[in-house]
Amino acid sequence: MPVNRRRHFLLFAFLFAFGPIAFAGEVRRPNILFILVDDQSPFDLKAYNPKSALHAPHLDRLAAQGMVLDGAYHMGAFIGGVCTPSRHMIMSGRSVWHLPIGPGAAAHCPPNLEQNTIPAVFNRAGYDTMRTCKVGNSYEAANKLFAVRKDATKRGGTDETGSPWHGEQVLAYLQDRAATQDRDPFLIYFGFSHPHDTRDGRPELLAKYGATNHTDQTTPPPAHPKQPALPENYLPAHPFPHGHPGLRDEVAVSGVWERRDERTIRNEIGRQFACSEAIDVQIGRVLAKLEAMGELDHTYIFYTADHGMAIGRHGLQGKQNLYQHTWRVPFIAKGPGIKPGSRAEGNAYLLDVLATLCDFAGIAAPATNEGLSLRPVLEGKKPTVRDTLYGVYNGGTKPGMRSVKQGDWKLVKFDVMDGAVRETQLFNLRENPHEFLEQHHAPAVVALTGVTPAASQRNLAADPRHAAKLAEMEALLLAEMRRLDDPWRLWNQPGDGLTPPAETPAKAARKKAKP
Repeated sequence: MPVNRRRHFLLFAFLFAFGPIAFAGEVRRPNILFILVDDQSPFDLKAYNPKSALHAPHLDRLAAQGMVLDGAYHMGAFIGGVCTPSRHMIMSGRSVWHLPIGPGAAAHCPPNLEQNTIPAVFNRAGYDTMRTCKVGNSYEAANKLFAVRKDATKRGGTDETGSPWHGEQVLAYLQDRAATQDRDPFLIYFGFSHPHDTRDGRPELLAKYGATNHTDQTTPPPAHPKQPALPENYLPAHPFPHGHPGLRDEVAVSGVWERRDERTIRNEIGRQFACSEAIDVQIGRVLAKLEAMGELDHTYIFYTADHGMAIGRHGLQGKQNLYQHTWRVPFIAKGPGIKPGSRAEGNAYLLDVLATLCDFAGIAAPATNEGLSLRPVLEGKKPTVRDTLYGVYNGGTKPGMRSVKQGDWKLVKFDVMDGAVRETQLFNLRENPHEFLEQHHAPAVVALTGVTPAASQRNLAADPRHAAKLAEMEALLLAEMRRLDDPWRLWNQPGDGLTPPAETPAKAARKKAKP
């Protein structure tokens, strides 16, 4: 092979393997468009639930052109505002108990972490960084490091008060780049304020889903045949207290409040879908702009949510639980090297985002990062990046809820209400993907949902045939809690000599000294 031809071959092989792409003799690093929505169950999307009534053609196309992860999770939260630790994990690549806002921050979080977050890392690497998103419930020290920042909370039903506002910020930024012929690679953090409540949708989209922006707390909203069906795992009430009395998301969401009747839930899902479709429209506008600029094929696109959402599933309304509809998140990725129409389990956490973006951009992840790059999964080289997944919610009464998943099996434990509620759930998700409970078998519930669970689709924790699996999962949960520095233990776990953060040694000593 001639020397020049050999050089060209080696250069092509290097670029193909390591990411940057050559155009007309110019080696360019890829752009990144990271899209984050607020409060969306993966089961809202047809990519995860073909029966979903949500019309989101741009997201459907994105899924068809890229990879869908069936196992992406947000890890959890220690406060009622689940999005806050979730967004800190996204930005920093840190696990839930190692965040700067966590109860163990002094022991488990390095100083000046904001200098090792997404905007700081990509700024140093020569990327142009831009962000638009809601205000609050986030990592402010990191947010302010984006070179261009256009944040505002937009949950209304007009162009100025709703999702179009966020779309306009990205479009204006891209137009400025086009006008100045800016050739630097960009990272755009394209965040939305919806479909988080209050779900005030655009009138034409609300009408499409038979929904109204209901504001009368004394009556349920009107029924309408266009409203989406109840979720398959709907319940009129959770079978026991969820552990966070007075939680806003369960008692004070406008349009729902404490109601879980069919009319209320179907109307609220309609509102959710109206807001989600409005987001889809804006994503379509931005993708069209990138295509017109000749940038789309050179851009990695990631779509996800900060956590899932219940809205009637298991009789719950909010995001403060560890059922699959809420612990899981949608995760879709498209870009060079990602096979169109592909799927993988992944076993991903949102804290893997930083490492993944760095890997695709050819940037070393910071030393503070604890996440794993999803690139091997997204490029079809392996099905998962980890075997075991851990989840927590203890923003209410302590120790709270914990979950662990390995393979088809999932354990959920509730230790709440000062010990008054201690429940264990064991699910085989291959056989019972909706996590049906005994209450889902009730004739009245079946009449509402039209779904008759199989006899085996229930909580298996008390089934003696699964006693060995239960013991195995209990041991696995404890191992994960220890590995991740979970500062609490559940009622049937060894104390490990822990002093929970709310009961510091100094506070305990003061209590002991009191007469």
